[in-house]
Amino acid sequence: MPKKERQLRLGKLIEENPFVTDEDLSKHFEVSVQTIRLDRLECGIPELRKRLKQVATQTMAGEVKSLGSDEVIGDIIDIKLDARAISIFDVTADHVFQRNGIARGHHLFAQANSLAVAVMDDDLALTVKSNIEFLKPVKAGDRVVARAEVIKETVKEKRTLVKVDLTVGDVLVVTGQFYMYRTTDKKQEDKQ
Repeated sequence: MPKKERQLRLGKLIEENPFVTDEDLSKHFEVSVQTIRLDRLECGIPELRKRLKQVATQTMAGEVKSLGSDEVIGDIIDIKLDARAISIFDVTADHVFQRNGIARGHHLFAQANSLAVAVMDDDLALTVKSNIEFLKPVKAGDRVVARAEVIKETVKEKRTLVKVDLTVGDVLVVTGQFYMYRTTDKKQEDKQ
């Protein structure tokens, strides 16, 4: 495939899926990762990490009410308030135990909990209770994708149940339920 055509297709693929890696693109086009990087540079397409930051910044600015962008652990890449949200967290050597290379649980909990708070359509949402289960170890270099889904609301108690699953690739590594307290009475809001 000629270089110009590959670069055009590369741009379209990244536009359709901004989260595609250089490695995946190199397999798709059957060229080296270095060739993909050079093609991206020539086309002015930023690396994956910068593309993630751009999407996260746009998402946070327009949607999230309950947290500031610096308070979310991971990058929110998709959100529909009071319905669902997705975040991505890249585990580095700073997030793991030195002795065994396994991610510290509080980082994974923080990603899940901050996503449960962020998905709430409220200026202030608090975690009342959580049940979380760590299923598989996570290591440095892993990309953890968290998916939050609002399951149930109890208007009388101002409580919302949010289910959050964390995966690495297709493997479920953490699952949790977060019982959230919302400060705004939805019945009152709906009447206005």
